[in-house]
Formats: sequence, C-alpha cells, structure tokens
Amino acid sequence: MEERDRINRTRRPAGEQPRRRPPSSARRSPSGRRLQSKRRRQRDLYLKMILLIILLIAAAVGIFLWKKYSPSKESADLKKYYGIEKEGQLAVIVNNEVVEPHGMIDDGKAYIQYDVVRKYINSRFYWDSGENVLLYTLPRDMVSVEVGSKDYMVSKDKKSAEYVILKTEGNSAYIALDFIQQYTDIDYEVYDDPRRIMIVGDWGETKVAKVKKNTQVRQRGGVKSPVLTEIKKKDEVTVIESEENWKKVRTKDGFIGYVKKNALKKEETKMFSRDFKEEEFTSIKKDYTINMAWHNVTNSSANSGVLEKIANSKGLTTIAPTWYHVKDTEGNLESISSAEYVNYAHQSNIEVWAAVRDFDGGINSYEESLEFLSSTSKREKLINQLIAEALQVGIDGINVDFEKISEECGEHYIQFIRELSVRCRQNSLVLSVDNYVPKGYNMQYDRKEQGIVADYVIIMGYDEHFGGSPEAGPVSSYNFVKEGIEETLKEVPAEKVISGIPFFTRLWKEIPKSEQELAKQEGTEEGEYPMKVSSEALGMTAAESVVTGSGAELTRDENAKQDYATWTSGNETYKIWMEDEKSIEAKLKLMKDHKLAGTAAWALGQEKKSTWELILKYVN
Repeated sequence: MEERDRINRTRRPAGEQPRRRPPSSARRSPSGRRLQSKRRRQRDLYLKMILLIILLIAAAVGIFLWKKYSPSKESADLKKYYGIEKEGQLAVIVNNEVVEPHGMIDDGKAYIQYDVVRKYINSRFYWDSGENVLLYTLPRDMVSVEVGSKDYMVSKDKKSAEYVILKTEGNSAYIALDFIQQYTDIDYEVYDDPRRIMIVGDWGETKVAKVKKNTQVRQRGGVKSPVLTEIKKKDEVTVIESEENWKKVRTKDGFIGYVKKNALKKEETKMFSRDFKEEEFTSIKKDYTINMAWHNVTNSSANSGVLEKIANSKGLTTIAPTWYHVKDTEGNLESISSAEYVNYAHQSNIEVWAAVRDFDGGINSYEESLEFLSSTSKREKLINQLIAEALQVGIDGINVDFEKISEECGEHYIQFIRELSVRCRQNSLVLSVDNYVPKGYNMQYDRKEQGIVADYVIIMGYDEHFGGSPEAGPVSSYNFVKEGIEETLKEVPAEKVISGIPFFTRLWKEIPKSEQELAKQEGTEEGEYPMKVSSEALGMTAAESVVTGSGAELTRDENAKQDYATWTSGNETYKIWMEDEKSIEAKLKLMKDHKLAGTAAWALGQEKKSTWELILKYVN
C-alpha cells in the first residue's frame, strides 16, 4: 500500500514536464542571507560617504565663495588712514586729497602747518623762518604777521584779529585757518573721531550723486576692502572718478573712498561757490606790439652810445639797458644808470625798462642768490633801492633778469617778484621778467605766478647751445623757440608774453679728445662727447665775414630753419648756424601767429641794419 502510494505520487499527467530542483545558488542558507545583507549595508554606506563628501565639498566651496565675495564688515583703521601718529594731530583733507596730518586745534581755533598751506591751499603765503615773519602779497599791499601776535600789518596800517594768527612748534609754523580764509576762497569744517578738518576750495561745476540706500564707503574698490564710514539714503557725495563697478567719492565730512555704482543715483553736475571776492592784480598793458631790445651796458661811459644805437634801429619801442646788479648778499644795488640816457630815449619815443641781474657783476652764483633772496629784509632793501633809482632817473619799467635760481631758491625768488610787483604797481612802473625756455629743471621760476603779478613775461629764446655747451649746435633753432612759446602759453596769457630772439650766433670749434682724455672720462656723462668744444659769440655781420673768409658753403638745416656751414683746418672742425633775416623771420612768424605781446632781442649792436626792416613788418 505504501509502495503504491509512493508510485502514484511520482506519476504525472501526460504532457507535464518533470519538476526540476532549483539551482544551488537559489537555495540560501541563513549564512548566505547574512552575507547578502552585509554587502547591501556596505554599498549603502559607500553611497552615504560619497554623498557626505560631496556635501562637504559643496559646503567648503560655498564658504570659500562667501568669504571671497561677501561684503566685509571690517572697519578701517582711521588713524592710519589719516596718518595720525600721536595725540593732538589734526588730520587735514583738502578737496579730494587726504594730506599729512599737519594741523592742530589750539584755543578752539584750527591751525594748519605752513608747508601744507603753501602746497595745497594758498601758495601766496610766505614764511620767513629766519626773521620770524609771515607775509601775504596783495596787489598793492604787503600783509605781515609776527609770531604769537593777534596784530598784523597791511602795508603801514595796523589791524587786529580775535585770535593768535601765527604759532610755532619746533621748526614748524602754523597759521590760523580763519586768517587764511580771510585771503583765500575756501570753506572748512572740523569733525571728530578722529579729529579732522575738511577744507573745500574747488568751486565751480562739480559732479555729485545721491545715495540710493544705506551703504558703506570703502578704502578701496572691492567688497573686501575695509569700511571707512557708513552713508545713508539721500546723502549726497562728490564723485571724483569711476572705476569699473565702483565710484571714488568724497563725503561731506572728509572721507575719500569707494562706493558701489549701483548704490548711487545718476550723477548730476552742480555749481558750488562761496561769497568771496579776491583783490585783482592789475597789469600795465601797452596798446601796441612791443619791439624791445636789450642794450648791454657794461660801464657808465657806455651809456653815451645810446644815441647811435637808437639811430641804427627802426621801430624800437623799448630799450632795456643792463644797469643794475645785485652787489652783494646783503641786498645792496650796484647801478650805472643815467638820467641823460633816459631823456634821449624818451625824445625818440622809446621807453626804458632797466634790467637788474644776479650775475655779471656783484653776486654770481646759485648759493649767493639763495642767501640774498631768502631774507625778507634783504629783498626789501634791494627793492627800495630799485624804486628810488627808477624814480630818480625817470625810467618806465624794471626788467628782472635773474638766472642763478636753484630749486631751493624758487619760493624766495617768486616772493621777490611779488614784492617788487607791489612797489612797481604803486609807482606805475612796468615789471617784466626774463625766463628760460620752460624745461623740467627750471620750473621753480613759477611762470604761472609771474603771469599774474608781473606785466610781461619774456622768453629768452636763445642759448639753446650756450658758451659752455659740451656739443656744438644752434643758439636758437626754430623748434626751440616754438617750444618756449607753446609751453609758456600753458601758464601765461598770450597778451603778457614777449618772445626773445638773438641777434647773435656762435662759431664752434671742435678738436678730437686724446685717448688719455677719453679714458679719464669713461663712464661719466662728459665721456659721451668725444670732442673738445669751444665757441665764441658773433654778431650777424661778423658771422657772415667768418663764413666768407673760410670759403665754406652755406647749406640749409631744415630742422633748425637756419643756414649752416662747417669746415676744417688741420684737426679742428668749425661749425656755425647763422642768425640772419631768414632765421629771424621764422621766429617772428611764431610771435605773430601766437598773438604775443611782442618781441625782444639780445642785443643792440649785434644786428644788421636791414634786420629792422624785417622786424617792422611783424610789429606794425
């Protein structure tokens, strides 16, 4: 029975496939299931770790970007920003510039150091540390103040302020800003934290903008730059310049920094001014084109030659005899003036502008000119003598020819010109000032200020190559004169400019240097020149005679706009650039084209008579 039952269980219906046993891999033991679960957990762990790493990287990148591009809240060190190093210093801001903290508050008044006043506020203030006096030049008066005083003098009139005007601290002089404001078109305000003073004098059209929303002014353009100050919606700032997404601005209370462009409304131009009227420096202006020449008078006897010089000229309006020299560093005057000379000139309807010089007699060095001009009492002494001489002999003007002015001497020299201009204005004397062609090394002559206080500014358009020049060249090439005129006109009105031209040239002699001489000069500036060069000055007629006698042929130097000749004799080479009617005419055209006040020539007696006919064509 049991056997039959077993056989019946194994029988299958017809067509039914026998059942197979599942593969061994499908048959899981408990240990197999545990292994599978472990592997699944490991896989999930790996995925979680990868996700965590991605999240950490994303967080790090986010932090990096936030640190890089989010605005910094760091405040700038304002004492460092304003340059404050010790207690009591007053930071100074003038217009759009933070200057050194050379100010102080004393007895409730703001004081500014002299050097800052002169450089940034009003250069017409002058401090004489040797004589402890502060000066200010008005058109017809000199203002003077002594240290520690509330009183000051305007010429001979005594006036008083309610405060001490001038104080000193060590070697520094401090001027009360209220006194400066009395003569200067400025406004100012004092602020705290840190103590600073905002001085404004850049009146006229100014770009401004309103603030759209509360924002920060930063020390530099960039969100990471330290914050100088906060500004509020509707505040107005002065716009200095634009830099990509930032604008450089000045706040009302003296912070100069950067604001994002999108934090400001559209710029607009406003007109700012202050109720201030500065006294005007008046000038004597001739109603004709000036035709002037210097007369090189070396002694009193030479004055008698004036009649001959006038007779040989034509159309001369002004003669400038070299009568006056600064005798010594004490400011004494050496004079060879002549009232008779003046009478002869006046009879010919010619004005006399006598020249005063700081060379060729008396003092003759940069050091001596500095010693003399840096003393207020010595300047005054010379000016008093000059004015007395002018009134005694009846001259019409004074011509200043100071050629020994160093950079250090510049501020003292221009103060002398200011002071002399006051006395000339008081006595109706013409003041003219001689100047080199403007170059970087002679900017101390301050032609701009001369153009304000003097009547005429004369350009000495010669000595391009001078007596001690290390190389031969023209005395007055066309481009040299042109440069002199164009550069001077950047600072001086054309109606005050006189173009000086030469009636002379130079004959140059060149000799090759020996091997020993060249070896000694190796590595020096002088070593750049392989020739020993000397020269002599020749008038027009003498120059023509030298060229004719040499048998040399004149050729045209188109750059110089002059005729040129060269020849040799043994080992000597001679060169000459001619000054004649052709070269003079080119220079006169420049004078006419630029509508200058006139022409001046050095010197009478060196010209050909026919030159005057040419000059007349350009001065009439």
